[in-house]
Amino acid sequence: MAPPSDINHFSHPCIYGDYSSSRSERRPSFMKWLSKLFKGGSNRGRGGRRLQEPDEENIAWRAPPRPFDDGSRAHNRENDDLGHAMSRSSAEDLKRPNAHEGYNWGTDNDDYGKALQDSLNSSAYPPYNAAPYYPRDYRKICGGCNQEILYGNCLGCLDTYFHPDCFRCHACQYPITEREFSLSGKHPYHKSCFKELTHPKCEVCFQFIPINAAGLIEYRCHPFWSQKYCPSHEYDYTSRCCSCERLEPRNVKYYRLEDGRSLCMECMESAIIDTGDCQPLYHSIRDYYEGMNMKIGQQIPMLLVAREALNEAIVGEKNAVHHMPETRGICLSEEQTITSIHRKPRHGGHRRMTRTQNQMLVRRCEVTAILVLYGLPRLLTGAILAHELMHAWLRLKGYRNLNPEVEEGICQVLSYMWLESEVMPSTSAAAASSSYPSSSSSSSKKGAKSHVENKLGEFFLNQIANDSSPAYGGGFRAANEAVNKYGLRAILDHIRYTGLLPE
Repeated sequence: MAPPSDINHFSHPCIYGDYSSSRSERRPSFMKWLSKLFKGGSNRGRGGRRLQEPDEENIAWRAPPRPFDDGSRAHNRENDDLGHAMSRSSAEDLKRPNAHEGYNWGTDNDDYGKALQDSLNSSAYPPYNAAPYYPRDYRKICGGCNQEILYGNCLGCLDTYFHPDCFRCHACQYPITEREFSLSGKHPYHKSCFKELTHPKCEVCFQFIPINAAGLIEYRCHPFWSQKYCPSHEYDYTSRCCSCERLEPRNVKYYRLEDGRSLCMECMESAIIDTGDCQPLYHSIRDYYEGMNMKIGQQIPMLLVAREALNEAIVGEKNAVHHMPETRGICLSEEQTITSIHRKPRHGGHRRMTRTQNQMLVRRCEVTAILVLYGLPRLLTGAILAHELMHAWLRLKGYRNLNPEVEEGICQVLSYMWLESEVMPSTSAAAASSSYPSSSSSSSKKGAKSHVENKLGEFFLNQIANDSSPAYGGGFRAANEAVNKYGLRAILDHIRYTGLLPE
């Protein structure tokens, strides 16, 4: 899940405290006494003005303090009674004017009045100054259950209040009791739940991707499959599928081929391992060429071979151009002895048992044979065959000494076009008719492919289009642009006469 935006992490976020509804509490005894004191109709303030009793509806009451123990309450009652008696006695004395001294009641020089005022401010009463003010009808509503908080502890957070049991993680719905939590928008999370939702996990070892020395989450991601994984898996001998390039997850076992390569289960579903099984595909691609008025008249042998045999054939071939890091096919023009795969394998655990056979290739024309790496999915095997058949067509038609960017580029264009005909038949048919107006595609009708095979086809198309090599990648993009602009037949004629692609 995307990480949510506006993420904050809070430490000590909540305000805990005992709370009782102001409506259910009695007025403190001090307030009762003070009210009685001001009710006396004959008492007057300074300047002769009558002290009015405040209107109860406009009084802002202080929040009630924490309850005192029994001893404290008894002590407070004694102080209240004593203060009450003293104030009444002093009030009666102050009613009588002092004839000898000539002083009036309530003057600034009255020391006894000051003493009375000091007694009213005595520290015998609880320290109310630290408590917040709440209106008489103030109510706290829980932000979780929307019920009034009447008593007990409450949490203050996110500009509202909660019962402790109502402040819950948005992911797991359990109460948040830790001193720290994560916040995304207006939703609180346990820190562990938030990490589970937002911190990326490696899709190989299934652990949280570690943070690097700079404090950043660093990972690798496949550009097509979006497989995220720890950087360490690139050099810790984790197996990679030789077809789709995905790394082997820890909970899945890839198939091991005898030449050391690995195949994922999805690629293994349509893999071709036996030379005999590949012949129908080979002939269907020859028919594809014929449908584009590019018939290949010679019968060119096609063999599936292992990695070692293919590498040996490349060494024995003059002026061979191969694709690094691994070549998957070659169009031979020299006589060689090739070790090919001739028997369909049977399952033996996670390995494929094969039998090989040496075969002498005799040169009868400009092309001796086409070799393709065995064990690849059907669509990838067909794309390699389409590429190598274009090499064969160019040699048989007299195209000589072409620049690698030109030859490999136009061969990649034919490989790309064949893949499109398999993955997107309607698109490729329109492209073929525009390239060859007088031709009609003779490709046989194909059954519906699985989603997995179509996705593999899209990946192989993406590989051709985004290849970084100068000959295969740069050559393809230049040739494909020219074909889209002028058509395939015009490009082939231009290459025949000039050896170059048109500007």
